[in-house]
Amino acid sequence: MTITANWSYPTAVRFGAGRIAELAEAVAAAGITKPLLVTDRALAELEITGRAMGVMADAGMAPGLFAEVQSNPTEANLESGIEAFRAGGHDGVVAFGGGSGLDLGKLIAFQHGQTRPVWDFEDIGDWWTRADAAAISPIIAVPTTAGTGSEVGRAAVLTNTALHVKKVIFHPKMLPATVICDPELTVGMPKMITAGTGMDAFAHCLEAYCSPFYHPMSEGIAVEGMRLVKENLVRAYETPDDIEARAHMMSAAAMGAVAFQKGLGAIHALSHPIGALFDTHHGMTNAVVMPMVLAANREAIAGKIERLAAFMGISGGFDGFLGYVRELRGALGVPEGLAAFGVPPASIERIAEMAPNDPTAGGNPVPVTRDYAVRVLEKAFAA
Repeated sequence: MTITANWSYPTAVRFGAGRIAELAEAVAAAGITKPLLVTDRALAELEITGRAMGVMADAGMAPGLFAEVQSNPTEANLESGIEAFRAGGHDGVVAFGGGSGLDLGKLIAFQHGQTRPVWDFEDIGDWWTRADAAAISPIIAVPTTAGTGSEVGRAAVLTNTALHVKKVIFHPKMLPATVICDPELTVGMPKMITAGTGMDAFAHCLEAYCSPFYHPMSEGIAVEGMRLVKENLVRAYETPDDIEARAHMMSAAAMGAVAFQKGLGAIHALSHPIGALFDTHHGMTNAVVMPMVLAANREAIAGKIERLAAFMGISGGFDGFLGYVRELRGALGVPEGLAAFGVPPASIERIAEMAPNDPTAGGNPVPVTRDYAVRVLEKAFAA
């Protein structure tokens, strides 16, 4: 099978090895003449970023580069990016990188022309209608990791440093015009990033599948996404240049982001405040708390997990699936508990107060209360 295709799901996706060569064509098709490439500090120094800039420069586009993106982007990063966008006279964004670069790039394209603060567009009700849609610039997304799936999403996560809270900002026009998914760009990822982003993709699919809301299309996508992770994440981790495994993981990441239209849950409701408070890697934090959340949700999801385990070829029903998750974490070097991240046990109460208010908490199959969060966190520190 040739793993090269053009999709329209939910936006135009150019999928396949070597397709970064089509970046300038995609940029021009979106009506962008002077793009700003937004990425993180580490990626800015790598050959793949230079290649992307070169493709656009060779097409006469004079692209700009903004790389002041930290692992959990903040409003200060956004303000700096908007300044760079305006100063360079840019008319569109190439969001390039993992979830941080993709999210901030989308937010720069969205926010640079708005007159209201970004927090006024949080994903609450119809708050997105407050935005001036005509002032949103076009976006091309180029993921270099296989995790968040932000490249096919209409939202972005931004940390409010005053409140130490992650906020989800939403607008339909934040959906990139075109996505270039080139698995060759992910080959140079450090093993920890391969593991963490892959587990993030798995968490998106798993929580979407377990969410109690009715969305059978998303649920079906989540199931196939988890199968792809099971068959390819360890391969990509152990053999970084396995392009086939890398490609399937890029598919799984995009599938997870499409699937979680159905909802997320306590894995994310806990990892968001932990990341906001202690700047931990989002995917790895998800991976640490995943088995504890599964166990806490057992009564509500046991039947669904048994069906999922059967589909994925895992014997033993719920217990077998929980065992598989623990084995997968071990194979990827995921820490057993939160203490490994430097998160102090004394923070349990604070995290537990924040988790029920996270926008993802409502998708959990059982209510995420303060007491629920305390029980899960205590298990995560005892591991």
